Amino acid sequence: MTESSAARPADIARTIAFYLVFYLGSVPLVLASTATASFSLTLFRKIVRAWSAWHRWCARHLLGIRLDVEGYEPRSGVLYAIKHESFFEAIDMPRQFTLPVVFAKAELLRIPLWGSTGAHYGLIGVERDAGAKALRAMISEARRRIADGRPLVIFPEGTRVPHGTQRPLQSGFAGIYKLLGLPVIPVAVDSGPLYHRLWKRSGTIRYRFGAEIPPGLPREEIEARVHAAINALNPTPDA
Repeated sequence: MTESSAARPADIARTIAFYLVFYLGSVPLVLASTATASFSLTLFRKIVRAWSAWHRWCARHLLGIRLDVEGYEPRSGVLYAIKHESFFEAIDMPRQFTLPVVFAKAELLRIPLWGSTGAHYGLIGVERDAGAKALRAMISEARRRIADGRPLVIFPEGTRVPHGTQRPLQSGFAGIYKLLGLPVIPVAVDSGPLYHRLWKRSGTIRYRFGAEIPPGLPREEIEARVHAAINALNPTPDA
């Protein structure tokens, strides 16, 4: 059965309301963030957080999606490695964390207007095929952000992964982990079944923050530990 044919009337009605209200409400916030970026960094950042909070409000009150956050304690000087199943967690990062610095696909920063705004906020573009010089520049930028007391966030799978599948981590994650020398806090997320679909569903999306993993581990160990932890809410179909 296809997703569209399986959709319930209530899901369709809620989703249409969400699309209309969230995106129309986003327009003035996006314009305001663009307008303030050049003269007030503090105000600009507050508007970005307000936009993320607006998304969470719309998800809760229009889609009927609740959020259950387990084990989170605000930290700086750490690298949060987060499961990526839908746009929900990507949009939610400025609301969940305080001024997070997010490693994002470099091509996103090339999008007109959006890219420059994202870079101004603190997104760091990841070039998957970049050489050593580009990698060093990326790490230097991340260290400057750490010195400002901002947490780092990475989606180590590199792209959205459907719920029920467990793909290997991108090879660049281990390199970033090694060069930064920071502890890692893995975060499991199960947003896919509710949010990554045309007609979104009501229910509960969970964030499960795992135990801190120390720096300096061999590549095989850090990848295995992070992979297991971020998939704690995402069993394979055979599990």
